Amino acid sequence: MSALVISPVLVPLATAVLTTLAGRRPGIQQVLSFAGIAAFLACALALVALAAADRPAEAAFGGWAAPFGIQFLIDRTGAVLVLVTALMGTASLVFLASDADTGPRHPLLLPLVHGLLAGVGGAFATADLFNLYVWFEVMLICALGLFAIGGRLDQLDATFKYLALNLLGTLLLLIAVGAVYAVTGHLNFGALAQASEALPPGLATLVLAALILAFLIKAGAFPLFAWLPASYHTLPAPVLALFAGLLTKVGVYAVLRTLGDVFAPAPELLYEALGWIAAATMLVGVLGAAYHWDMRRILAFHIVSQIGYILLGVALMSEAGNAATLFYTVHHIVVKANLFLIAAILWRLAGSYDLRQIGGLYALRPWLGVLFLIPALSLVGVPPLSGFWAKLLILEEAIAQGRVAWTVVALLVSVLTLYSMVKIWMEGFWSPHPDPQWRLPRARLWPAYAATLGLAAVTLWIGLNPQPLLTYAQAAASTLGAH
Repeated sequence: MSALVISPVLVPLATAVLTTLAGRRPGIQQVLSFAGIAAFLACALALVALAAADRPAEAAFGGWAAPFGIQFLIDRTGAVLVLVTALMGTASLVFLASDADTGPRHPLLLPLVHGLLAGVGGAFATADLFNLYVWFEVMLICALGLFAIGGRLDQLDATFKYLALNLLGTLLLLIAVGAVYAVTGHLNFGALAQASEALPPGLATLVLAALILAFLIKAGAFPLFAWLPASYHTLPAPVLALFAGLLTKVGVYAVLRTLGDVFAPAPELLYEALGWIAAATMLVGVLGAAYHWDMRRILAFHIVSQIGYILLGVALMSEAGNAATLFYTVHHIVVKANLFLIAAILWRLAGSYDLRQIGGLYALRPWLGVLFLIPALSLVGVPPLSGFWAKLLILEEAIAQGRVAWTVVALLVSVLTLYSMVKIWMEGFWSPHPDPQWRLPRARLWPAYAATLGLAAVTLWIGLNPQPLLTYAQAAASTLGAH
């Protein structure tokens, strides 16, 4: 059991080491990478099976029992997020085997990707607040490496922008963690849950506000989200998909774990403030997407807007809201990563990410247009795709609580999301290509198609058969806050 509970960290880290050692032999490096992600996926499936059987994997390290030793605890919430992390890693690495992205392959690309997966897996597995901070730092280091290894001027500029605002979040998080320890004497989640009950409301509000603000910066929430659309578009396509699917969701998970579990019920002022931040995040993100013509920037702003929906679920301060948050998070990771991968295929075939410079793809690749519509319409929330059920769960709970303003914003954002997706469809697929000499290039794209088809199949499966994930999410939510 202890070996399995550390697998979300141990397997990707071991793979990162092995792929680093094989850096001068690309073929062997790629084989090791696929072997590592396959092992990670197998361990993630085993963790979900244990969690679903109400046998969460847990272990304390360093020769000390919890709450003094470093504890890993993978419950239903953590297990499903570890599984979707492994799925995203698999899809990105399969896509990377194609030539959809024509940039040079740096020998450190694969080690940094697996290092990033280790950071994400560790964040979902840990049951210790300081350890959570450590895994955020692991993700930050690997992310900076992935931004910078290309060496282009725009990538170095993006590296600086990403670093600047994320350092702000990092410093605030470290200060907040120190404050939590100062007032409670603990960092273990279980011990914090008990100690927080004795905190004066004013002190609890102040300390938790600092902690949540740090997590919101990491999540890309309003108003400190500018680092995301300003930097993501410079990444290689499969790495961009991995970032889009996972990194901001770790921040959201931290908010859910903090307000929905460890410190639940937190002071109501925090939930109220989070709800309005969520509404602003939804609205500002979707307006930014509507403004742009570069597909990567459009989709990057939609990361921001969809983060707002997920935060709204936490702000509803209920078991149903937490279940909706988990369902929405899983759905959105899959859909958002797939949209970035499909955008990269469009770039490879049509020659640009700028919608004003491409077109004509539906006549030559109609099935690619259908493949795009599956995640695009799911992002909008069109039934019966996964996004419909995710948004329905959020809106049902918001309406049940009488949150009219939040509900109206959520519905308006869905309409504006549809506008963005229609713009990509019309310009990229339906309108003729502006260059009359344009022809489809010869490219090895079958791994890219395999990755996107696999993610589309997951979206369809959740949409057409939502009950298993819904039941799982409800069971996970029922254990949150059960101190």
